[in-house]
Amino acid sequence: MITERTGLPISIGISGANLHDSQALEPLVRGIPPIRSRRGPRRRRPAKLHGDKGYDYDHPRRWLRQRGIRHRIARKGIESSKRLGRHRWTIERTMSWLAGCRRLHRRYERKAVHFLAFTSIACTLICYRRLTK
Repeated sequence: MITERTGLPISIGISGANLHDSQALEPLVRGIPPIRSRRGPRRRRPAKLHGDKGYDYDHPRRWLRQRGIRHRIARKGIESSKRLGRHRWTIERTMSWLAGCRRLHRRYERKAVHFLAFTSIACTLICYRRLTK
């Protein structure tokens, strides 16, 4: 899941349990819809992306750099995870909002497309509740 700065989900995806986080990054970033801005053309990609140590590999860094996306990915063995803590809590909070949906707590559906549909509905409800406040 990719969220914006305030925690609203922008792009979601599901994968098998044995897929590494760094391999799921590209489809999630490609799934970000064009964002309308007040001035100028629509933005097709984020300006900056924060990630934890699960994304600390050369291929995600290279892929983001080729697309002009600045990245802030914690490095294994060099940086502590506390520096990303102020940015990471937003995604953790969004994941807890999703955990509040009882149907998503455990995967009851056999088909992945059904589970993705329910996850999309839950993210839509999260955005609706957040934006109506």
